[in-house]
Amino acid sequence: MLQLLRGALRRIDTILTRWADPSSDVSPPPVAPAIEEFFRELAADAAAREYIQVHLPRLAQTMTLVPKPTGLRRALELGAYMQMTPALQMLCGYPEVRAADLGQLGRSVRKAVALKGGEFTIDIDLFDVERDRFPYPDAHFSLVLCCELLEHLLSDPIHMLLEIRRILEPGGRLLLTTPNCASLTSLASLLEGRSNPLVYSRYTREKTNDRPHVREYTAHEIEHLMSAAGFEIEHLSTERIAGRDEARWVRDLLIRNHFDYSLRGEQTYCLAVLNPALAVDRYPEWLYA
Repeated sequence: MLQLLRGALRRIDTILTRWADPSSDVSPPPVAPAIEEFFRELAADAAAREYIQVHLPRLAQTMTLVPKPTGLRRALELGAYMQMTPALQMLCGYPEVRAADLGQLGRSVRKAVALKGGEFTIDIDLFDVERDRFPYPDAHFSLVLCCELLEHLLSDPIHMLLEIRRILEPGGRLLLTTPNCASLTSLASLLEGRSNPLVYSRYTREKTNDRPHVREYTAHEIEHLMSAAGFEIEHLSTERIAGRDEARWVRDLLIRNHFDYSLRGEQTYCLAVLNPALAVDRYPEWLYA
């Protein structure tokens, strides 16, 4: 009986807090116009323009969350698409930037992108983030970007996170973005039963290394992932994606039934700091069978 009473009191407290401050979910910081303009100038062809047009809000918001260079002032982008990689140097001031993508360990591919007044060229290191030891020394970077990559992993996301932990200096930061499978839009899709609740659930017709979304995560699962790999959360927020179902009725449904409706945007942003003193859980039971 006492446990039931405590549970009821917690639900009442949650509802009162949400009603008192309906915007209590943490919001990402505002985006500077210069950041959006930088990405628009990268769109040199029709395919690039289409990609930038669709993903501009996420790209710009991610750059807004990039911390100022400190420590070693080296940055690495995993799964580099040559948009945020040059931005790390040109916008965020990281003097040394590396990039990586899926491929055979030990090989690299040189890529270039035109910038206003010049060109950005970089050798993209190839390896498998779920299997390989990353080709970088221990404690080599102060920042690692892992954006829209986690949801594509097939078998071992903790391997990737522990390798990120290894190559980051103490106090280094991991900036991760990924779709949120507990968003209002996903809940609306589930309840209506007409479409898949994943943010992206389609296969590709092209013969490429690109993988579909294997597993999308809730924002709270991202918290658990960071904890398992020895990181502490500095910033965790979600954001609505323009053009998605507003699903206001789902939000109202959650409120009426005493469910927490924070962290319900389609896009999750997480900035975490490496704490070497924290224990690591190599195979958390909620993620591995």
